[in-house]
Amino acid sequence: MASKNIVVFGDEENQLSGGTNRVQTCSSTPRKNTIDDEGNKPNFLSFSERLGVPDFFCLDVWRASMGELLGSAVLVFMLDTIVISTFESDTKMPNLIISILIAIVITILLLAVVPVSGGHINPVISFSAALVGIISMSRAIIYIMAHCIGAILGALAVRAVVSSSIEDTFSLGGCTVTIIAPGPNGPITVGLETAQALWLEIFCTFVFLFASIWMAYDQRQAKALGHVTVLSIVGVVLGLLVFISTTVTGKKGYGGAGMNPARCLGPALIRGGHLWDGHWIFWVGPTIGCVAFYVYTKIIPAKHFNAEYGFKHDFVGVVMALFGSNV
Repeated sequence: MASKNIVVFGDEENQLSGGTNRVQTCSSTPRKNTIDDEGNKPNFLSFSERLGVPDFFCLDVWRASMGELLGSAVLVFMLDTIVISTFESDTKMPNLIISILIAIVITILLLAVVPVSGGHINPVISFSAALVGIISMSRAIIYIMAHCIGAILGALAVRAVVSSSIEDTFSLGGCTVTIIAPGPNGPITVGLETAQALWLEIFCTFVFLFASIWMAYDQRQAKALGHVTVLSIVGVVLGLLVFISTTVTGKKGYGGAGMNPARCLGPALIRGGHLWDGHWIFWVGPTIGCVAFYVYTKIIPAKHFNAEYGFKHDFVGVVMALFGSNV
């Protein structure tokens, strides 16, 4: 179990700080010829091992998910209050201010949560890591549930501290594609077209994974740059994508690319109403983006990220194991 590798978004075999504060696995006795920490040996694993079923019964994984839950709750509370307070302050460039503050908040939260659970606080990261095989799909499911519950708690916290008028005006800072606004002849719907919003969600999610998260997946880059630098890059990239998605469209009513389905779910469940209009975009878009990124990782040379034979929980390996084959 012990490893000296430094991997930012930790998996079962590797965790930040070379083995300290790591999430222990609860799998059965290791078999011979299984993949090592760098994925350098052929593996012969059953479907349940590939899927990581023992994680469902592992207390340490559930305890680690509490870090994800609290991290998501704080994330939603901070992001939603940033959106509300920035627009309430009547600044001349609210999109830029919001983007900068988001980059700072995300970096700080990642630094806080990484030693506890690997620092996902976003279903996009957990799902992508599960597809690539860095964590098991079972652990990803546990983490994503934690993200959603945390997002709901965060939205409840926002609702508790803002007035009803602000809640109505800013929809708890939730993810919006369109809103109902006053018009010359009565209320009108303003915002972005569904197709545009979906494409933005796909593109931004892919760029997010490609331009920042991949540095955490690649052991060499994570070790060379250090976790503070990598996490800072993640925050900056997310901030830039928020700024681009809200500025390039120029559409009033569109809240920008979500890139975090749980963050969009929390306010939608608590506030309801028009937040459900097009809500599926904030789930389908990131899912497609994650799959596209996974396809990219299968195209590039495996040695690029020191996993010549693939990671233990790689999605293709899971599917092959389901049909009784090994890869």
